[in-house]
Amino acid sequence: MKKIILLLFVLFILYWLGTMTVPKMIERSSNPVKEQAPYDVSEQAMQLYLSLDFVADLHCDALLWGRNLTQRADFGHVDFPRMQEANVAMQVFTIVSKSPRGQNMDFNRADTQDNITLLNIVQGRPVSNWFSLINRTLYQSAKLQEFADEYGKDFIFIKSKADLERLIESRKTNKNVIGGLLGIEGAHALEGNMQNLERVYEAGVRLIGPVHFFDNELGGSAHGESGEGLTEFGKAVIKRMNELNMIIDLAHVSPKMFDDILEVSEKPVMVSHTGIRAVLNSPRNLSDDQIRRLAEKGGIIGIAFFDMAVGPDEIKGIVASMKRVKNLVGVQHVALGSDYDGSVAVPFDITGLPIIVEALLQEGFTEAEIRAIMGENVKRFLLKNL
Repeated sequence: MKKIILLLFVLFILYWLGTMTVPKMIERSSNPVKEQAPYDVSEQAMQLYLSLDFVADLHCDALLWGRNLTQRADFGHVDFPRMQEANVAMQVFTIVSKSPRGQNMDFNRADTQDNITLLNIVQGRPVSNWFSLINRTLYQSAKLQEFADEYGKDFIFIKSKADLERLIESRKTNKNVIGGLLGIEGAHALEGNMQNLERVYEAGVRLIGPVHFFDNELGGSAHGESGEGLTEFGKAVIKRMNELNMIIDLAHVSPKMFDDILEVSEKPVMVSHTGIRAVLNSPRNLSDDQIRRLAEKGGIIGIAFFDMAVGPDEIKGIVASMKRVKNLVGVQHVALGSDYDGSVAVPFDITGLPIIVEALLQEGFTEAEIRAIMGENVKRFLLKNL
């Protein structure tokens, strides 16, 4: 009984701390920026960047941390005001519901202690979130809707092709209008229940990565134990996602699952945030063969911004990864996939995206190619597949 009382007391203290500064301290240490704004780029790069009609990024975990995204923060990587400042039209906001203790690129067990449980407690999130992956997922979905409602006409929660078209049209006269697409990083959030796929769809989710850092009910992770492909449940999820026009994200899947999904899915797929093995050899990165097969399927590849995906000189690695994909299959398959606010250190926050334009110009990319990479490819892909 004494142990139970002690545990309850500790949980109460952690819950109370959630109203204090602990969550901010955790996020500051988890998502550092190596160089703080403002960022210095050439006049040529800045003029080109500001002329871009549609800048889009395919991966951001900002919903995990509990910040009010309608307010500008001096830490973390993304919020709505910084999107507007950075001329970013659309951000994919991805839900993380579970993360294994000791998370690494090579080998993670599904049954290890979960980091997100403690994070939910110290954030003061509802008790119903503490031990339920689907509740955590629906909670973060509701938060994006809440932020969208608070931001009013300047934010469009993209749930359909019509919503995306409205965003595109609105930005012709008002560049302050921004949009967000909601995704899930790891379909363990469904808890093995097909009905939960319907629930997250109703909550606004339009993109799902089948796995994250560990194996789950759908199959094997690139960083898990089994290396397995799609399970029968996984195949059912992929087929239903096709029916619902939900985007399938192959980031973090095992090579076998990669092959299986390309075979099962009747629609193009994407890899939202990744590196390229020819630039940095890592289990999370794509081989040349995978790049070719994804392109044959009509997919796009978001290049991540952090060292474990692109190497220690991130900007050089980002551009080298983009060039590799361009040379293999064409620039029409390249996109931004930052992994902002994903427990990673990045060279710049979202207001530093003009740095990529400058680096691409220096590597000889044309203006048309830069426009494609910075967002036009994402716009085209989503207009076709949502």
